[in-house]
Amino acid sequence: MSDDLPPDLERLTTLRTWHARCLDRIDRRIAYIQKRRTEEERGRRSRPQPPDWGVELSRATGEPLQVHDGECGMKGKRHRAISRDEARRLLTTDGVPACPFCHPDTQLHIIA
Repeated sequence: MSDDLPPDLERLTTLRTWHARCLDRIDRRIAYIQKRRTEEERGRRSRPQPPDWGVELSRATGEPLQVHDGECGMKGKRHRAISRDEARRLLTTDGVPACPFCHPDTQLHIIA
């Protein structure tokens, strides 16, 4: 017999109850974390892909201000997705400046 446990039934029962409650709490926490991870992964998989290109628009007029790549964090709150061809047209024909942070002109191989 092990000497590290109490010899009487009452205290052994109390220890067993206490450990069972601890295990129950641990099991619930494990289930919660697994569920949260599953939901986060599902969210990552279902999140739409960012557009390849975007244009930042003026708040006052709605006119294009800058062309950005789709993942640029500097494109401001007013922007819309555009196609590769529209990005090239805005940068070349319409003279809309390229973002100095993400350099869409370089990515699109436009030489100024």
